[in-house]
Amino acid sequence: MPHKVLIFFSWKHTLYGVKYMCGIVTICNYTRNLLEYDEKLLKMASLMTKRGPDHDGYFMTPHCLMAHRRLSIIDLKNGNQPMLYTWKDKIYRITFNGEIYNMIEIKNHLISLGYTFETMSDTEVVIVSYIEYQEHCLDLFEGIFAFVIDDGEKLFIARDQLGVKPLYYYLDNEGTLVIASEIKCILEYKGEAIVDKDGVKELLGLGPSLTPGHTIYKNIYSLRPGYYMYFQESCEPICYWKLHDEKHTDNLEETIQKVRELVIESVQQQLLSDVPLSTMLSGGLDSSIITAITSQYVQPLTTYSITYEDQEKYFKAYDYQTTMDDDYIQEMLSLYPTHHYKVTLKQEDLLNNLEESLIARDMPGMADVDSSFLLFSKEISQRHKVALSGECADEIFGGYPWFYKEELYNQPYFPWMRDLDLKIDLFNEKVKALNLKEYIMNKYQDSLSEIQTTDQKKQMIYLNTQWFMQTLLTRADSQTMRSSIEVRVPFASVKILQYLYNMPKDFMFINGEEKGILRQAFEDFLPDDIAHRKKNPYPKTHSPIYSQLIQGKLKESLSDPSNILYQFFDEEKLRTFIDTNGQSFTVPWFGQLMMGPQLMAYFYQIYLWGKIYHIQLEF
Repeated sequence: MPHKVLIFFSWKHTLYGVKYMCGIVTICNYTRNLLEYDEKLLKMASLMTKRGPDHDGYFMTPHCLMAHRRLSIIDLKNGNQPMLYTWKDKIYRITFNGEIYNMIEIKNHLISLGYTFETMSDTEVVIVSYIEYQEHCLDLFEGIFAFVIDDGEKLFIARDQLGVKPLYYYLDNEGTLVIASEIKCILEYKGEAIVDKDGVKELLGLGPSLTPGHTIYKNIYSLRPGYYMYFQESCEPICYWKLHDEKHTDNLEETIQKVRELVIESVQQQLLSDVPLSTMLSGGLDSSIITAITSQYVQPLTTYSITYEDQEKYFKAYDYQTTMDDDYIQEMLSLYPTHHYKVTLKQEDLLNNLEESLIARDMPGMADVDSSFLLFSKEISQRHKVALSGECADEIFGGYPWFYKEELYNQPYFPWMRDLDLKIDLFNEKVKALNLKEYIMNKYQDSLSEIQTTDQKKQMIYLNTQWFMQTLLTRADSQTMRSSIEVRVPFASVKILQYLYNMPKDFMFINGEEKGILRQAFEDFLPDDIAHRKKNPYPKTHSPIYSQLIQGKLKESLSDPSNILYQFFDEEKLRTFIDTNGQSFTVPWFGQLMMGPQLMAYFYQIYLWGKIYHIQLEF
């Protein structure tokens, strides 16, 4: 059993760095009057009430309408948005979602240049940084963010380097640009939800992952992580940050120490809050590290874990989930006592929340992996607004089997996909004519060509952070914000990612273990069996009751002649799949979880999506 480790890093609780885990909307056209859209703006913003229940703000000029929904975490009485700043008789306006960790340093620099500040908000620091440095302000920011700035002549739109905060946009035929934190706001503006050929390919070929910068909806795009845009009459995304080659000069011992320092620093940056903090604790390596560090600054700390009704009775180990979490969680609680809440989900609730988790994401997602996370987040929201999670460590530190299994990383398409021919065989002839396999393989090669390296570890980190991690970050943001809580992901750090990207592959797998470098860095923080516990994915339910429930719902949906599944699947093979309780499809659809009941739930979400969103197909 390890001893508790005292971390010797300076950290002060301060009110600086106002956090806005919120929703933003902007409608802009510099050539026509937009004030007639005022009611539409209010409606769009109201769709994100749960994302920002504490305050709503609006600012309207003839050419630019802005709205903001706020979830208050710090400086609870001040810092509402949209925010205005006047400099040299020019007015700048901003609507901002995120946090800038190094805002105090930036603010002091800007004060030395002659700027003044009226708030303690990082939003004000962002807008002043832009005034001084234009797009180069992004080189200053350490944090997570999505924001829009209007200066009366042009818009500046930007998203953080790793895509922790979402940002979507649509340019209509009249030259009006619409920007929002959630797709549903743009669909409200458009009044229709159209999915064309490419959207079908994204949904059925790549889903629930998406090509960077794309959505499944026609002409609705996502601003890519590490990109910005200017808008006057048109807009073109421009990359301002990407992973790059650097010489790694640290030896193994120095690298272990550096990883330790970087992770601790990232956690420290995210402990700032005027409301109580909590952590998600699964008993796995990543969440245990986050909890161990956080508990040394936040006392008493509250932790949360998730399980399912009758899980112990029905649990069956398999390749990707070899053990249950409970014993490991208890070990952590013995070492780091916290106020712990074990959230046990009922099978019926898991099923009934598939619809809301779909609406939170605005597209079919990870089925009950989403709905369970939504329920988990709702339970946390009863006591806390903020929770730290171990999410994103696997994509950066090499936790998935495709980082080390040759048969996965050598296949000519994304390693989290299995047997494409088996998958495509489920579809009808119209979908097969879209050449999904070619589309998937082309997207894979396009991504590899963006970094121009033959280094296998670098390729895998890039693919995971651009694709797989984005799917999980979308899940985390959509489901937690739907529950009005903020989830923080300290492993999603630019500094950590850049350092690991250039680290030798052998360091990543010290002692032949996945995430070996991370295990070594925090071995003395954790019980030995947790420090060396095999990576287990987010827990799924093993109950046959859930399987029966989702099978029944999916069968029932087939009586609806307008069921969108008929537009995609071979009907006979779809019915066989359902009748066999999902057993006729023998490999995970995506990642490590989506097969059997989870895949049935995914198909059911597709049905709900077609019905609720009144999807119009063009293919």
